[in-house]
Formats: sequence, C-alpha cells, structure tokens
Amino acid sequence: MESLLAASSSLPAAAFSPPSSLSSTSSSPHALRSAVAGAARAVRCSAAKDSILYALEHDEMFNSAEVIQWESGKSINSIAAAQGIRIRRRCRPRYPSEGSGADKAVPRNMLEQIIWDKEVEVSQRKAKKPLQKVIESSQHAPPARDFVGALTAAYSRNVAPALIAEVKKASPSRGVLREDFNPVEIAQSYEKNGAACLSILTDEKHFQGSFENLETVRNSGVKCPLLCKEFVIDIWQIYYARSKGADAILLIAAVLPDLDIKYMLRICKNLGMTALIEVHDERELDRVLKIDGVQLIGINNRSLETFKVDTSNTKTLLEKRGDLIRDKGILVVGESGLFTPDDVAYVQNAGVSAILVGESLVKQENPGQAIAGLYGKDLLH
Repeated sequence: MESLLAASSSLPAAAFSPPSSLSSTSSSPHALRSAVAGAARAVRCSAAKDSILYALEHDEMFNSAEVIQWESGKSINSIAAAQGIRIRRRCRPRYPSEGSGADKAVPRNMLEQIIWDKEVEVSQRKAKKPLQKVIESSQHAPPARDFVGALTAAYSRNVAPALIAEVKKASPSRGVLREDFNPVEIAQSYEKNGAACLSILTDEKHFQGSFENLETVRNSGVKCPLLCKEFVIDIWQIYYARSKGADAILLIAAVLPDLDIKYMLRICKNLGMTALIEVHDERELDRVLKIDGVQLIGINNRSLETFKVDTSNTKTLLEKRGDLIRDKGILVVGESGLFTPDDVAYVQNAGVSAILVGESLVKQENPGQAIAGLYGKDLLH
C-alpha cells in the first residue's frame, strides 16, 4: 500500500482535481489527509467547492476505513492482512534481505520476493525520475487505445475468447522460454495472426522484460492495444507505463488492498487506460466485485505464491460468481494453463470472454502461427 499510505511524492492533480498550488503535496490521499485534516475540518463549512480541502473532505477515499486505521497507527501490512492479503510489504528503499538477526527478512514465497524486489526497483526509479516528471511524460503520450473494445470486437468476430497474446521471454517457474527473443517480431506475428491485444512483460529481474520492450513495440507500428504486465505497487508505475505507450495495466488483488485498487482505477480512468484486475481465489474475487468501475477481471489459474496451475479454478469461481459478474457487465479473462483448443473451449464454456496466453505461444518456432493451433482454427482479424 506504499503508493497511498507511505509515499511522499507529488499528488497527481487529476486524482482529485485540486488547484495547482496544492497539487504537489503528496502522492497519497492518506498522507495528504494527515497533513491537512485539521485544516480541512476547520474550514469544512466555508471551503469553496472547487478547493482541494472540499474535495478531500467529500471523497470516499479520504474518509475510508483504511485511512482511519492508518491514522490511528495500524501498519500497512496489518491493514492488508485484514483483507486476506498474505503478501507482506517491506517498504524499504534497499535490497530486501539486508540486515541480520530479526532485521533480516526472508520472503515466504516467490510473489513476496518479487514484490520486495519491486519496492527497491521502484524506489530507485523514482529517485531518478520523480512522479511529477513521469506525469508530464504521460500527458505527451498518444491517446490510449480501447483495450476492452478490442476484446469485445474480437469475441464477436470469432465467437471464441479474444486473445491477449503475451510477449514474454522468461518466468521464475519456467526459466527462459525463448532464447532468440525479439519483442517486435513476436508482437507483429501475434497481431498478424489474430491477437486482439498484446501483453508486454516489463519486470526485469524475474521475467527478463523491460519498459523499453513496451515502448519499442508501441513504436513499431503494431496497432493492437497493449497491456503493461507489471507488478504494480505504486501509481508511479501506471504513469510510467502510459508514458511508454501502455493502454492497459495489470493490478494484482493478491498484492493491492482495496483502497489502492480504487485509487489506481481512478488514475487509470483519468489516463484513459484499462485496468485488468487479477484474482486467484474467491476472497480476492469478492473484494474486487465490491469495487466500482471494474471492467476486466482476470482469473489466474496459477497461484502466484506456489506457481501451481489448476485450470478448474476459472470454472469454480465463475460457477459461484458468474451471475454477479455478468450483471455488472464485467469481462472475464482466463489466465495460465491454456495450451490446446480443449483448454480454450473449457474456459469459454465456464464464461470467459478473453484469454491471456504467453508460454504456449512464445515457445513455438513461430509464435503467431501457433495461435491457430491453440484455437484449432485461424482467427479473423
């Protein structure tokens, strides 16, 4: 929850549309609340309706339970744990295993290790390019493309789940998937063979991806909307992804408390981006379904804690919550463990409108041509 509870960068003006004179106080409505809460309460009756004090005092995030808990002294991890989040945050701008004795932390699983490493990486990136600079860069990017629209259109064309094809060199569980990795060639091949959207891995340490790959694919002439596949813990990453040409971003419910997701959804909306919110179990799904503004939910059949895959996970969750998801007009994306036409048919029958596939395509000699093998037919595009 660092982006909201422990950050000290500049607040994006778009988040609350405050006057520019107060738009650089903090990247967090929580920290900003602590700074101005007394003043806000004092002027609640007289504050102009276009002032930041009025906006914050009447904003649900500013008055949320998580903010109150934070102000009362609860830790970030205890607030997250109350929502069923098992991934702890270190919130330290140095390598997470530094220290000795009780201070020497050991991650409990791979996802926690990735997140601790990501905290260090983001801290270093922010030191080189502060949030306000990244916000300015994002404002000069071409308009975001319609990610949900592309998925919906592809589903209608093919009467089959739309494909989000992943440009992915490696993974912690499988190692290097493709030695001769050329992100542009792979992306162009995917698009040529019917992919509706593309997912670009940007994590460097564990997946050998990069934001440079994202930017290079965007500038290559590929027209498909692009998902930035990143382990997002801070709004800085969302603005940075937009500045590099991303049209959508991944948000992982196993990592982000409810308030972070709500705040990040607001940032995405202001940027014209789509958020793919990933869940793995029933509790995470129920949390996300209570949040307004969700358009895309990804059900990951791979546990990011154990990396074990069970494709029945999608069917199980949609049997329990499919009606509510349809009532809300949310599109469901099936993720992980999809290798054959039978796998695609299985999740389609369960109720998914799109699938996100990387490994089973990128390992093939021609990743684009492998799409027909995955679906058992050529895709219209």
